[in-house]
Amino acid sequence: MDSADFVPRSETSEMCAQNKHGELSAAMRAKIERNRQRALMLRQARLAGRSQAAVEGQSAAKVARTVDSGAGFFIEEEEGGPEEQGVRTVVHQLAPVIEPDYLLCDDCDKPFMDSYLSNGFDLSVCDKCRDGEEKHKLISRTEAKQHYLLKDCDLDKREPPLRFVLKKNPHNPHWGDMKLYLKLQVERRCMEIFGSEEALEEAKESREENREVQKQKRFNKKVKELRRAVRSSMWSRDTSVHQHQYGAEEVVDEEEDLYKKTCTTCGHQLNYEKM
Repeated sequence: MDSADFVPRSETSEMCAQNKHGELSAAMRAKIERNRQRALMLRQARLAGRSQAAVEGQSAAKVARTVDSGAGFFIEEEEGGPEEQGVRTVVHQLAPVIEPDYLLCDDCDKPFMDSYLSNGFDLSVCDKCRDGEEKHKLISRTEAKQHYLLKDCDLDKREPPLRFVLKKNPHNPHWGDMKLYLKLQVERRCMEIFGSEEALEEAKESREENREVQKQKRFNKKVKELRRAVRSSMWSRDTSVHQHQYGAEEVVDEEEDLYKKTCTTCGHQLNYEKM
């Protein structure tokens, strides 16, 4: 419903009341006409505002053409050329092209993006130069501790901690995963601790001697326990009760008025009286 045709509810009630008794009065008709004119003026003003906004939007959305400035970015020019407009609007400047950070291989001196050794062990060696059989061989944690005499603190807590990769145990998949270390890095850590290969060999010999001494001690202890067990099994204790055997000879002690007999086996002396 148009706002020009809108009539307030109070006026409608009055109109209905007047219709029951006859035609509207002149004052009522004049009031209705004033309201209609007011509504019509409001409607015209609203339409005029919409038209002006549409015109401004069209002028603001003029067609612009993109021109290459030759300096690495584009500009927009409105129709009519720069002489008529006098202003050039910069759209945006393109971001500079950044080359990816390449790693340089320690063996072939060629750049590469990533590799197995760089991702797993932080070693700048490409996959083409990787020697998994000898130079870049992987060894287990047990081998690193036994062959290079490294302790858990040398592998895990000494800075920087040695990196490793996890692999399923080939003997039993239900066991814990194996920790595989890079042999090259394990050897470097070993040299940091012992200083030279000669010192490492001396430490191995000392450990081997201590191991032989401990082994001999355990052997001697087992032999001693075995001898003790054999001796205890051969020796038996006589638990029978001794029976005294007295001879027929009696010795009389006149002062004490006692008779004495001596056991022929253990020498026990029996004293008694006669009535």
